[in-house]
Amino acid sequence: MGLLSRLIARRSPAARLEHGLKLLEQEDYSGALSEISAVAKTGMPEAQFRLGRLYLDGEALPRDLVEGGRWIRRAAESGHVEAQFVLATLYLVGLPEAVENDSFDLSDVNKAATGEPNYPRAAHWALMAAEAGSADAQALYGYILTAAPEGLRNTEEALVWYQRAADANCAQGHLGLGLAGLHSAQTDEALAEAIGHLKIAADANIGSALYLMGIAYERGAGVPADLEAAVASYGKAAEQNIRSAQARYGLAYIEGRGIKQDMVRGETWLRKAALAGDREAAAMLGDIHARGGDLPPNYMEAATWYRFAAERGHATAARALGLLYLTGSGVMPDEEEAAKWFRFASEHGDSGGTADLGNLLLMGGGSVEDRLATRTLYEKAAHSGDLIAAFNFGVCLAEGVGADRDEQEAVKWMRKAAEGVVNAQYWYGRMLLEGRGVPTDKPEGRAWVQKAADEGMSEARYHLAQLFVSGEGGPVDHTEALRLFELSAEQGNVGSMFALGAMYGGGHNIPEDRTKAQHWFGQAAERGHATGQLMIGRYLTRGLAGHTDIEQGLDWYRKAEAQGVTQAVIERAQLEQTLKEAAEKKLSEEADAPEEASEATTAPPPPVG
Repeated sequence: MGLLSRLIARRSPAARLEHGLKLLEQEDYSGALSEISAVAKTGMPEAQFRLGRLYLDGEALPRDLVEGGRWIRRAAESGHVEAQFVLATLYLVGLPEAVENDSFDLSDVNKAATGEPNYPRAAHWALMAAEAGSADAQALYGYILTAAPEGLRNTEEALVWYQRAADANCAQGHLGLGLAGLHSAQTDEALAEAIGHLKIAADANIGSALYLMGIAYERGAGVPADLEAAVASYGKAAEQNIRSAQARYGLAYIEGRGIKQDMVRGETWLRKAALAGDREAAAMLGDIHARGGDLPPNYMEAATWYRFAAERGHATAARALGLLYLTGSGVMPDEEEAAKWFRFASEHGDSGGTADLGNLLLMGGGSVEDRLATRTLYEKAAHSGDLIAAFNFGVCLAEGVGADRDEQEAVKWMRKAAEGVVNAQYWYGRMLLEGRGVPTDKPEGRAWVQKAADEGMSEARYHLAQLFVSGEGGPVDHTEALRLFELSAEQGNVGSMFALGAMYGGGHNIPEDRTKAQHWFGQAAERGHATGQLMIGRYLTRGLAGHTDIEQGLDWYRKAEAQGVTQAVIERAQLEQTLKEAAEKKLSEEADAPEEASEATTAPPPPVG
């Protein structure tokens, strides 16, 4: 900087500040800092504000929140309206206490924000700027009055300040009015008015308003439903790092709703939302990788995202993670870890997690502490009138989970739960049929199983069909049994699939149909039913349904053997012996054939005449 320039710049603090700002534009940071700092030390509020912003923004010198906050405070105390607004905003973020004093301490250098909002100080400075006419400060003060703790909160006064800001064409004021209107709207007209304010804020490109307009367009709330407009709003909000919008925008791409389907872009936006802390987006990523699609499922990746979501309190993701640990998909099998996540899901309101935990414990999984804690949890809820808990507590008593088995007490809770829980109706019916904890009453037991079957429970339909076949607790009815087995099989019940094979195979007062029998035996076999594997092996090797496939039949025999079916061992051995003997006989016949032909050619001709 030349001598003439320095002389001109030093005519007055204002001129010197102007010169410093010009140097800043020219990226002469050293000269700019020297000029602005010197003027700030004279007590000029504008220079103090500018110097504070340099510290806060890390421009021309290292970022220093404490020193920046101090200079902003000094400007605010001198009546600088924009400094008052900025200081209020900083206190909402959380400023170190050192900002409040002017003494220098090495420990103050580069202190980070506390992360704890100071609502009283934020309200003080926002009100000063708001009363001075700052529309942004008016909107900010309205927000503070809305979000502050009890004692400072005043929603009615907040509306007044939001309205003043909106009247001054402040988009943040319209956002405040829109949010308040969404919470209080009781009529379509009030909702439309609230959406109108949000639209003004969205048109000003405020991210949260864009996201809310996306919700409004998607649901047709206050505006006509328009899925494409909704996705467009989500996209604009997503670009502004509104993580909920990123999640919805990603989901729109995944599902092809309101926008052309693009799995890669969809997953990219879901990842952005998840990494920003959106647990729903993380759970969705887990689902995507667990399901697979064009590529096989990636359970390891799924486990990573389920864990991410579960650690942030997502109950359904916790349950899914538990299932991966239970099955060893993408992670090492670990029943204790599975129980941990099932318990977490249950404690966070996921009823499926509760059921999975109960099932795991009934199979002997989990720790002793898990079983005791689960039983205690069920017992407490059962005594409070929760019928599902009453059923689960009954199961614990019946199976000895968490304590000694007590079938008499179990049947009492099952009876209570049976008034509203289908599974309890089935269990209670079975206990009556088997005389567990109560005198045997087969007709009554069958009636309770019938109730559960009528409600569509697959296992109850299967068991009731067996009762119709055997005549236990009531009349025999093979036609009704067939109908129930078919309904249960359609629900995926493997026992019913095998039973259909047996019924169509003959001897059950229904027309024999070996083609259907083979089909259902095959369905059961493919799902691991050992006797079904024996039967499909028998059908294929013997051609019982008109089609023979020895090799495939032998494969099914081997699978049945692996599950301990002795008859499969016998039949496979017999078949292989028969095949061996047939092969040896054929070889023998082929070996004898040339010798016979040779004898024919060398034999003397027959006599003539």
